[in-house]
Amino acid sequence: MGALRLGLVAGYSGSTIKMPMDLILEAERLGFDSVWSAEAWGSDAVTPLAYIAALTSKIRIGTGIMQMSARSPALTAMTAMTLDQLSNGRFILGLGPSGPQVIEGWHGSAYGKPLTRTREYVSIVRQILAREAPLEHKGEHYEIPYQGPGSTGLGKPLKSILHGRADLEIYTASIAPNGLACAGEVADGVIPVWMNPERFDLLTPHLEKGFAKAGGGKGLDRFDVAPFVTCVMGDDLEACRAPVKAMLALYIGGMGARDKNFYNDYAKRLGYEAQAVEIQDLFLGGKKGAAAGAVPDEMVDGVALVGPAERIAERLEAWKESPVRTMLVSTTQPEALRVLAEAAA
Repeated sequence: MGALRLGLVAGYSGSTIKMPMDLILEAERLGFDSVWSAEAWGSDAVTPLAYIAALTSKIRIGTGIMQMSARSPALTAMTAMTLDQLSNGRFILGLGPSGPQVIEGWHGSAYGKPLTRTREYVSIVRQILAREAPLEHKGEHYEIPYQGPGSTGLGKPLKSILHGRADLEIYTASIAPNGLACAGEVADGVIPVWMNPERFDLLTPHLEKGFAKAGGGKGLDRFDVAPFVTCVMGDDLEACRAPVKAMLALYIGGMGARDKNFYNDYAKRLGYEAQAVEIQDLFLGGKKGAAAGAVPDEMVDGVALVGPAERIAERLEAWKESPVRTMLVSTTQPEALRVLAEAAA
């Protein structure tokens, strides 16, 4: 379908945080469109972007993602407007529900209904950005002004002091059918955690359901599909696949409870039902190395870019021919950025 926009995934910290600024500045020099932060239960997604924005001038900055239950919609809108103005209009707001283990186990909040929350959350943020009227919302998850138990009755509708940008792009993260439909309905783009460009059929019917609900002729021409894509470049193909297998094993096997793991369900929809069960059994049984070993080469090759430069450039053609408009690349290799920048043009 043409040129791909490239984004760089800066991710989130381990036990210490250090921004790969040399890599980010190289991405900006090469014409990468954006750089994305993340959060789990350590470093937050916002502070690193403020740091990055101060040291760059062109590359856009996105959260991939901010956990909705960790912040009120109003605080998220305040943060988005602040970062957007400080970066001269470079901010992209990426939101996601995270999972019940994180929301209830870390943030101490009820997970609730993630899609209902997403619709309400995005609606509130958009109202704040638009500043067409003082903020009012009555929903299942949010009531503004709040009039429930413990309220003083003194709350009144307010309009943001800071003037936001009504067209600020909002992305949501999803891989599940209903989440994809919700993204198609309320967001400007969706961030799948990983995907195979040749299996866009897993996304299409759900996105189109959301587009139809949104109305106004919304479609893929006005919507960005921006998956995370791991890139490991090197001559030893097996060695390049290894970290991707470890990552996939973590998500498919350990990111969620046995009976509620969105990534495991997604792997099954990709056609790896038996492998997904085996990976989860091994991972939850403490056999993480064996779980990684159970991830098929074919799966890695489908969702990631691995191997020599020529192989990566060749595989990128499948992405360019798909409806994917933006690829969010996770890599630590500046030489990989250069290969991708040339091949994506």
